[in-house]
Amino acid sequence: MFKKTLSSLALTCLALPALATEWTMSAHAPDGNYHTQNAVQFAEDVARLSDGELTINVVSNSALLKRPELKRGVQKGVVPIGEVLISALGNEDAAYSADAVPLLATTFEDAMKLWDASKPIYDEKLADDGLVSLYSVPWPPQGIYMKDEVASAADFDGVKFRAYNASTARLAELLGAIPATISSSEISQAFSTGVISGMITSPTTGVDSQAWDFVSNYYDVKAFIPKNFVIVNKRALNGLSEKSRDAVMEAAALAEKRGWDMAMNATSEATEHLGSNGMTVAATPTALAEEFKDIGATMLEEWKTNAGADADTIIQDLQ
Repeated sequence: MFKKTLSSLALTCLALPALATEWTMSAHAPDGNYHTQNAVQFAEDVARLSDGELTINVVSNSALLKRPELKRGVQKGVVPIGEVLISALGNEDAAYSADAVPLLATTFEDAMKLWDASKPIYDEKLADDGLVSLYSVPWPPQGIYMKDEVASAADFDGVKFRAYNASTARLAELLGAIPATISSSEISQAFSTGVISGMITSPTTGVDSQAWDFVSNYYDVKAFIPKNFVIVNKRALNGLSEKSRDAVMEAAALAEKRGWDMAMNATSEATEHLGSNGMTVAATPTALAEEFKDIGATMLEEWKTNAGADADTIIQDLQ
């Protein structure tokens, strides 16, 4: 009788569903941005694929952790999962700045090749920090926003220019501008208070910040294509059931493919949106395009020096 009772209890325990786990995810962009929309869909896929064992609450607009705090916050378990601009980690390790080198990858095809070449290096570095990368999503090619028309680098001399990482600060310096570190959420205020009068960023960020309220000119220079990636605390990931871990990885693969498609669609839509709100959308002026080649070559050599063997490996894999 006792044995039958134990057997019945064991079968009952096996039949019970695993305890539900809830994660909070720090997303960088506002709700209307495709990066955040993709993250929300990723969370929905995780819940579906895990049959509700794991749910992820996505909190947008860096409300939980600002960009400089994100990686350390995930490492420490402040949140188990979060999204960050890869090149924002360039101060920590220059290898992370690969996709912010001007003209190294200016098409989505080349950006994917760069991601494929750099991902193994990033995965190794993240593993050392107790982290795992789940998926990457690119921003649209970066363009220049200016209050006044520009024709060459001379027109940037002394201009207060927004920078969002070490690479864009260096780019501003090489243009002759004065870099000012401004987060995405502070762009509108920075323009309205005169802290900046120019910036380089994506057309989607321009739409998010309603750049037409502060500047008149957008130059589609396609300088580079930066990427965000979503990272997860390795201990938190390993603490999930096998079913939930598999759900996370499967949903991440879906999110990466979907996110790259969303980025391509958003590029043309956002650029058109800038024009429809009265901005002058123009190609890169001829003189500036030539000067950008020199700036790109300078920054490539600087990056290769700073990133060392990692840069050599990435460049070799690109060829």
